[in-house]
Amino acid sequence: MQDLRERMLDPIDSTLIGELARDARATNAQLAARAGVAPSTAHARLRALEGRGIVRGYHASIDQAALGRGLQAMIGVTLRPGSRQESIERFAAEVGALPQVIQLFFVGGVDDYLVHVAVEDSSELRAVVVQHLSAQHSVASTRTSVIFAYQRNALAAPFD
Repeated sequence: MQDLRERMLDPIDSTLIGELARDARATNAQLAARAGVAPSTAHARLRALEGRGIVRGYHASIDQAALGRGLQAMIGVTLRPGSRQESIERFAAEVGALPQVIQLFFVGGVDDYLVHVAVEDSSELRAVVVQHLSAQHSVASTRTSVIFAYQRNALAAPFD
């Protein structure tokens, strides 16, 4: 119960986290003004949030289209029944290392993995699915959904 109380956020901490989620490059003075506290208080609060593991990093948002990777898709991957832990780990390591992969989620439900990719065009998307996913012995099936638009409300830290 103590750990739960330590992880609960008061309104100031919640405001600081919300502002950082919107703009990780906001200055301490800007964050303090938005939270209605002194800059020294904002600084101490942020350091405490980092120390508690709540704020785990600061990230850049990359425009994939500007890099020539304007087509994004989410690919659901189902592994063959009875896949051993080694093949699950191997799949994650190999797919996670592909330059087209933005995010890789190990999930429960119909799919075992959701693979978020950014590619140049439909030909490259097909190559990723056929050559890198379906070609793996542990993969039973894939389902590809093209992403037309998305809204990011927050950036989540990796699960440990």
